[in-house]
Amino acid sequence: MSNQITLKVNGETRTCLPKTLLPNFLEELGLNPRLIAVEYNGEILHRQFWAQTEMQLGDKLEIVTIVGGGVEVKS
Repeated sequence: MSNQITLKVNGETRTCLPKTLLPNFLEELGLNPRLIAVEYNGEILHRQFWAQTEMQLGDKLEIVTIVGGGVEVKS
């Protein structure tokens, strides 16, 4: 039995350990936290809350990366 949970990131199914903190999850995805914005379960999540946000079963994240001239949706 797996102890991984599933969540959606930009519409794709991803897995992580329960209670993984958002900054650690972003690092697992290979993302630079300084260059992204995160929508967490339908709400823009301000950076000040990232370190206390634990990934939970069924969470939905939309992640956009800042690029020259605009933003790019990451998957």
